[in-house]
Amino acid sequence: MARIAVIGAGTGAMAAAARLAVAGHRVVVYERTETYGGAVRRFERDGFRFDTGPGLLTLPAVYRDLFVKTGKEPLEDRVELVQVDPSARHVFTDGGEVSLPNASRAGVVAALDEALGAGAGGRWGDFLVRAREAWDRTRRPLLEEPLWPDWRVLGEKEPYPAVPHKRLLRTRRAGTLAEIGSWELRDDRLTALLMSHALAYGLDPWTAPASAAVLPYMEHAFGTWYVRGGIRELARAVYERCLERRVEFVFGAEVSRIVEKDGRAAGVELADGSVTEADHVVAGVHPARLRALTERPLDAEGDVRADPGAVPPARFTLLLALRGAREPGAAHRTVVHPAAPESEWDFLTSPGGDLPPPPTVTVLRPDDPTLRPDDGHEAVVMSAAVPADAPWEEESTARRYTDLLLDAGRLAVPDLRERLLWHEVRAPGHVADETGARSGSVPAPSLAGGQGRFLRPANTTRLPGLYRVGGWSHPGGGLAHAGMSGALVAGLIVEGPGFRGSQ
Repeated sequence: MARIAVIGAGTGAMAAAARLAVAGHRVVVYERTETYGGAVRRFERDGFRFDTGPGLLTLPAVYRDLFVKTGKEPLEDRVELVQVDPSARHVFTDGGEVSLPNASRAGVVAALDEALGAGAGGRWGDFLVRAREAWDRTRRPLLEEPLWPDWRVLGEKEPYPAVPHKRLLRTRRAGTLAEIGSWELRDDRLTALLMSHALAYGLDPWTAPASAAVLPYMEHAFGTWYVRGGIRELARAVYERCLERRVEFVFGAEVSRIVEKDGRAAGVELADGSVTEADHVVAGVHPARLRALTERPLDAEGDVRADPGAVPPARFTLLLALRGAREPGAAHRTVVHPAAPESEWDFLTSPGGDLPPPPTVTVLRPDDPTLRPDDGHEAVVMSAAVPADAPWEEESTARRYTDLLLDAGRLAVPDLRERLLWHEVRAPGHVADETGARSGSVPAPSLAGGQGRFLRPANTTRLPGLYRVGGWSHPGGGLAHAGMSGALVAGLIVEGPGFRGSQ
């Protein structure tokens, strides 16, 4: 039985802890805040309840596998999963809109043809076929296996089978997500729909590789799911599974240093000076924080994955308490697209000026009685990617972005401002406080192509006995990917460096 210290109680870290405990190891989780879940939190006030982090789940099979492998019990015995239908309603500033059925290619094609004109659905359907090929080519090395030692091969060849495009007497193929929109979808609204999947993770569609096509494909192929009571209920279920497997949690415990002995990780030192020995250390923290804990380079020199450079965008969230019942037939999720999506990335990376352009805004309106005081009220969550380095300490900054989101929200929620009882602002600083992520940044899933710039650091490090877990490590951000990282780390510790993933 090995002694394992886990730094952080995010979902990826807890997934690793539960699997390691089942394998017979003694696992202790040290969490600097007073609760579990990382970014998966809940805010409650006056009978209203809100998810402050992710609001929907893709690839629920990841957590189904976790619960079966750690207790031979279906996930659905612990939480109620609801498939969201339509998957999303998309609203455009020209007055057009379309509601896309969940996990139905034929239904999506028909809906797009009816809403955007004949041929639009066919082009999107053909794109999904190509996106599936990219998914098939990358699924195992990017999601189911530890990152290859020769990880550069994942960046050298673009897995998305782009359609040849003749331009200025030259034949070219789309190399970025934005080029797929321009050259293959050939419709500004389809392009906006495509790019919103990247922007939701703070990815620049004009530089993100074409392989980012797997992001909309995942939603299409595996569906979009809601957990009754909110996604926080999923974090609760994982936490309780850890407790059942005798994982120990120490809250309010700030790790100040990773102890080294004989050239390997040998435990953790807490802020109060106490030291706990361990045979392995699993860190679910931001890369900059991990480097500070070790005071040594953890990746090979020149490893482009080790330092992403500029701080990626963060997320700004509004929690809205509304008077009045949710209207019948209202979509669970509405995405409001800006008039000029090409300006959005400039807005995300270069904040300034008196009035930023409107961003892509996601509005979540779950029909869930557990989230509202009674049926005469509604709980709504609005969010958008925003610049992480905007002056969030200034009250005027939060006010500007609040107005931007509320203006966009009128296209998703009838009489929004008139119904508003109160709102709560969740700026990037809240995410930074809860997760330790630099400037409240949100990690994106790993992507192939792009010369490896969109991969995350490997779960192993140059310090033997030290492992990375969670969204800032392979295979990247998002609830599903975090759960996968937990499975990979557990496999590497239990089976050793020869572990190659589940078969």
